[in-house]
Amino acid sequence: MRTQGRCPGCSHDRLLAGRRAEDRAPICTSCAGFSISYTCAECGQEGKLHAGRRCTRCTFTRRVAELLDDGTGRIRPELAPLAELLTSMDNPLTGLAWVSSRHGRPAPAADLLRGLGRADIELSHDAFHRLQPWRAAAHLRELLMQCGVLPPFDKQILLFERWLLEHMDTITDTEQRQLLRQYATWYLLPWLRRRAERGPVSRSTRGELGQQVLRAGDFLTGIQEQGLTLARLRQDDLDRWIVTHPPRQRQLLKPFLTWAAHAGHMPRLHVAAHRPGQRSPITQHRRIGLLRKLITDDTGELRARVAAILLLLYAQPLGRILRLTIDDIDTTGSDVLLRLGDPPTPVPAPVAELLLALRDQRTNMRTATNRNARWLFPGRRAGQPLTTRTIAPLIRDLGVPTIPGRTAPTCPPSPGTGHRPGPRLPPHHHPTPPRRRRRNLEPIRTNDS
Repeated sequence: MRTQGRCPGCSHDRLLAGRRAEDRAPICTSCAGFSISYTCAECGQEGKLHAGRRCTRCTFTRRVAELLDDGTGRIRPELAPLAELLTSMDNPLTGLAWVSSRHGRPAPAADLLRGLGRADIELSHDAFHRLQPWRAAAHLRELLMQCGVLPPFDKQILLFERWLLEHMDTITDTEQRQLLRQYATWYLLPWLRRRAERGPVSRSTRGELGQQVLRAGDFLTGIQEQGLTLARLRQDDLDRWIVTHPPRQRQLLKPFLTWAAHAGHMPRLHVAAHRPGQRSPITQHRRIGLLRKLITDDTGELRARVAAILLLLYAQPLGRILRLTIDDIDTTGSDVLLRLGDPPTPVPAPVAELLLALRDQRTNMRTATNRNARWLFPGRRAGQPLTTRTIAPLIRDLGVPTIPGRTAPTCPPSPGTGHRPGPRLPPHHHPTPPRRRRRNLEPIRTNDS
């Protein structure tokens, strides 16, 4: 029912729902002798029919109009761009499944769309922070940003703000909740927004900040059980906690202790810096062998092979690779160039063929999520590329270690080419209270720093 094309029997472009007896070639319904018509009663196109003998696209368009109805029989005017984005997707069957009931239960997306249409849900980012189920709400918010109904905002910041609200609701101690809210509001969120000004925030950075909030809460609960408060904390109390907890927890807690000391909530105490070890890079011989296998062995998924090749060849982090767009591939000259820095980088011929093949065969392009996306690695979320969590296991399945594989480039980078792995994040100055000077503040450390 999804095969459209030129019928070999009558040479007309039609739905090829039948089979020719002699060679089993797809043919149209007339040549196959079907007595049933598959013509849509609304648009006249042939295809799979639903209620009212309407095709999938017409059925989905009517369903969207019903859900976004503002009570006047028309789509709420502010949501017209969203309706256009949804109904123009290449695969409307996916959209129809998204808003249809399953196992007798209403689709979460349908309830959210209906709430938007009736103005029960405000068209603002704050309104989406507490909507449930949160995954459906997050996806809908991304669609609203993509079509311009909501202003664009970094997805990871929005998810962190949502998580923060829900986490604060679970803290029963009033003083602890107030202190952690101040820490997140005046320290973590400003840092996160400044970080987003330099480029998209990674999922690992968001997770790292969430862990900092959790460890700060555990620390406050622990000293409270010992009859202590932050204001009465002494160096020996802190040292006792440090020696009884792993270095990783000390690393996560240090930004909170630094902020609390400079904000006047506790004395200035010393916390030794944690210096994790660095993994050794893979050998040059192994790197060349992996590159040869990725280029010649076509059994692996194309997007994973290309990502692994770029990681090995140019020592780029996965987060940087996944944010490449098709516009970063320059084919105007005799050589294929890839814009990893300035000037663009020449791509060897075997790799260039795979790169261009990926550009022409991108996945996740048939729904409203990324229909017009320029990402070289489009994701399944609106306006977002693939995540490292999705691609990293695929790369490891190809035998390529994601961190040692990019520890050192295959050859010394040329000046100005931008081939070196990204530098550590520069220190950030924290918010300074009025009429108070602050010194030697500890920058937030995250996985992408």
